[in-house]
Amino acid sequence: MDILFERIRIVSPLEQRDEVAYLWIRDGIIVYCGTNPPEGVSPATERITAHGWMAAPGFVDMHVHLREPGQTHKETIATGTAAAANGGFTDIVCMPNTEPAIDSPAVIEYIRNRATGLVNVHICAAITLGRRGEVLSPMHELIEAGAVMFSDDGSCVRNAEVMRRAFLYASPFDALLSQHCEEHSITEGFDMHDGAIAARLGLRGYPSVAEEVIIARDILLAEACGNRRYHISHLSTRGGIRLLRLAKAWGLRVSAEVTPHHFTLTHEAADGYNTNAKMNPPLRERDDVEAIIEALADGTIDAIATDHAPHTAEEKQQPFPLAPNGIIGLETAVGLALTELYHRRGLPLRRIVELMSVGPRRVLGLEQPRIAPGAPAVLTIVALDEEWTVEPERFRSTARNTPFAHWQLRGKPRFVLNNGMLWRCQL
Repeated sequence: MDILFERIRIVSPLEQRDEVAYLWIRDGIIVYCGTNPPEGVSPATERITAHGWMAAPGFVDMHVHLREPGQTHKETIATGTAAAANGGFTDIVCMPNTEPAIDSPAVIEYIRNRATGLVNVHICAAITLGRRGEVLSPMHELIEAGAVMFSDDGSCVRNAEVMRRAFLYASPFDALLSQHCEEHSITEGFDMHDGAIAARLGLRGYPSVAEEVIIARDILLAEACGNRRYHISHLSTRGGIRLLRLAKAWGLRVSAEVTPHHFTLTHEAADGYNTNAKMNPPLRERDDVEAIIEALADGTIDAIATDHAPHTAEEKQQPFPLAPNGIIGLETAVGLALTELYHRRGLPLRRIVELMSVGPRRVLGLEQPRIAPGAPAVLTIVALDEEWTVEPERFRSTARNTPFAHWQLRGKPRFVLNNGMLWRCQL
């Protein structure tokens, strides 16, 4: 690898850098980064005129379902990491609802042995054995094996005493607990958001309060157990954002992520029984979307994450109540974020980079990459103004379950550099 990006916009919030410069990478190392053309460039060096492009510290998706082990007909570690690279990510966190669940060092070892290459795969282990919400997993052993976070994602830890014990058990090693916030007694058998569309379609509704009840409960438990680290997965409601703001105002170590589909779509996308718009938490109302965008802009939200959830076409083609929840998101996230947040809403690029690079690493406690001479190249390169059409058949993911097919987006990932390797994105 020997490549020079000429006149590229470098946006690196931690270094307080936002400038047009020359960025030269050779053998996986940044050898030059400055406003003047570098000297000594070899004729063999690939030169790319990068006017209108951005280089940022590599993007992180802290919520990805790789489906392996156990569900490789939906996705594999190989196809999921290829999709991540193609979508502009250097790092992802795989979630524990595999078969078997990620609740033992042996499963972590299996994933780590198969997850080698350009994209770093970090591991979220289960809070409870089998994600059944009953017996705590061996968190200390799982951390030693490499887990960076704990969640029973896809299942909420229903029992408040079990969650309280999890916070206390995590205390000596300050582990990060994350929650899929859903009070299942309210949502049992749900199909979509509890609103006018569900009523008209005759589908069972999931009220926003079912998400907010668990957020409130867990915030109080985290505080009562000594201000423990707590992360809210795929926050989707205006009321949940209000609770998050309150927790942060109290000085609690609470963080949250939101997905691109929750800041671009409403429950109207499911009209006509569109199963590609069926997910958990469900798409909400317009005022929820506006509250999410406000929280993204003002710093309340810490990260954008996709909740990439692959399913087969046959599964998604079932009647709406039978179809599984979830959509894929790795290869549309950057385009959706730039289109909706940067181009339409005017969020600064620095804020976008914070949400997709700096913020997730901060929440997870990962090392922050630098864009400086001598540093390893951990970079996401994006063409900020390039317009493109979402064509799922071009995806590297095995799955195609997206509500964004044929959307016109502005802003496209072009290159990913990490671990001494380079990926040319093809979307």
